[in-house]
Amino acid sequence: MPAPILDVSLPFPKVRSGKVREMFDLGDALLMVASDRISAFDCIMPNGIPDKGRVLTQTSLFWFRTLTAAAPHHVLAEWADVADRYGLDRDVVEDANLDGRALVVEKTAPLAIECVVRGYISGSLWKEYRAATEQAGSGRAVTLHGYELPPGLTESQRLPAPIFTPATKAETGHDINIDFNQAAAIVGEETAALARDRSLALYAEAAEYAAKRGIIIADTKFEFGRRDGDLILIDEILTPDSSRFWPADSYAPGRPQPSFDKQFLRDYLETLDWDKAPPAPSLPEDIIEKTAAKYREAYERLTGTPLPPSGS
Repeated sequence: MPAPILDVSLPFPKVRSGKVREMFDLGDALLMVASDRISAFDCIMPNGIPDKGRVLTQTSLFWFRTLTAAAPHHVLAEWADVADRYGLDRDVVEDANLDGRALVVEKTAPLAIECVVRGYISGSLWKEYRAATEQAGSGRAVTLHGYELPPGLTESQRLPAPIFTPATKAETGHDINIDFNQAAAIVGEETAALARDRSLALYAEAAEYAAKRGIIIADTKFEFGRRDGDLILIDEILTPDSSRFWPADSYAPGRPQPSFDKQFLRDYLETLDWDKAPPAPSLPEDIIEKTAAKYREAYERLTGTPLPPSGS
């Protein structure tokens, strides 16, 4: 496996460094670079997952190009175009080793909410549902995020219809699930409605496509930004980091599902005597390799092609 890329240095001003992505200011645009860093329980692991950043970037790029509902989006160009477009020395471009993991994107004003769509009941929604059901009593419907959910749902069960459950963007810790009215109070009712409608359309189109590839998209999150009054789809979309991908051939409601994401890593960490506070423990090689394989498999199943080699 290639050596993981954990830090990125370029001759452009760095405007943001997240758990995975680095954002650089190109003047008229931004350069979004996905590193191979991986986090769990809000802690960044000391080891990276080789090619994870390329999987995330290429998966997003696939969806941006494939989904009708993805337009308008923020992607302008790939890393290979940066040298000519911005007068960057060709040696700098090649030495950075960012093929397949960096995108030139438009500058927008990001909305202060995350747009989450759930087609199945899992994760935080399942926890909320169980708590609400216990309070309401068995056999009674419960209302969560403005949606009435029927009694008797089991973990991982498909919902009667996909639901929009926005969340706040937390600088530290976990995002907080909110309902549509709370989202409208943050970004405005018209913007919240547009974001909801586009998110549901994106999920429906992607879920239908993925099902033909043997993958269930249980839930996912989108981000949008404003540019000249238009609502623009930004950041990554429908990746193993932003979505729950389940293999359809082993799907069985009533329990947690195997997934193409870092759940494998989380399960390993749960076996350790670690308090989930920094510093995070170093990862053994077999966990790194198996996690990398999960990410690659997600890309290859969805696209039907191997991950392009670096430099292609």
